[in-house]
Amino acid sequence: MMVRDLGQVELLPTLAAMQTFTEQRQGDTPDELWLCEHPPVFTQGLAGKASHVLNACHIPVVQTNRGGQVTYHGPGQVVAYPLLDLKRAGYFVKEYVYRLEEALLRTLATFGVIGHRVAGAPGLYVRLDEPHSHALLPQRPQFQNLQPLVSASSEQISPKPSPSQTLQTPNLTGLGKIAALGIKVSRNCTYHGVALNVCMDLSPFSNINPCGYAGLQTVDLSTMGIDAELEQVKQVLSQKLVSHLLP
Repeated sequence: MMVRDLGQVELLPTLAAMQTFTEQRQGDTPDELWLCEHPPVFTQGLAGKASHVLNACHIPVVQTNRGGQVTYHGPGQVVAYPLLDLKRAGYFVKEYVYRLEEALLRTLATFGVIGHRVAGAPGLYVRLDEPHSHALLPQRPQFQNLQPLVSASSEQISPKPSPSQTLQTPNLTGLGKIAALGIKVSRNCTYHGVALNVCMDLSPFSNINPCGYAGLQTVDLSTMGIDAELEQVKQVLSQKLVSHLLP
């Protein structure tokens, strides 16, 4: 995978370049990973509702074709765009999302912060009271509590649990969002990607319902007490993404 550090670039030309790359790539086109920052901008996903932008002020709002709701990009945030051929990689979209989140989790762990998945809410979250705690969240993705396989009254076998029987109602109590995820897949190839908050002005997040959740607090590494340079985090994240997205 070729890694390109674009620096700070405008959102719209970058999205157009990703789309062009994806439309023109061939079966032997090498995968790429683009890393960048964006000037202040709100982006709406395909499921985004205008009502979730409470007060845009002077910040532009851009409609995109990624999944998800509204989020904010700005200086001090590392944005990573994997341009990956999933067919060649040999796995499907669900596993791709899992691998993206795993790379983010490993990046956070490198800096001493424990990230968490939340059932039904893509992205990564931290405990606001204990950002270094390894304790599992009760709202993590998991199987629902199902009846025992054997009923004591009837001695009949109950159906086995299905992987699709997971908790789906997001519970974000006591959590802050530190990384967002929104992807697009076209012809089995990915673009858009992930954003990790490092050391940024978080106030614009108060002008939206982040990812569609009213009152959701958004945090960054500096909020968690981590003094890390943006370039350092960018390097670690790129290494984790490259290793976790390998076939």
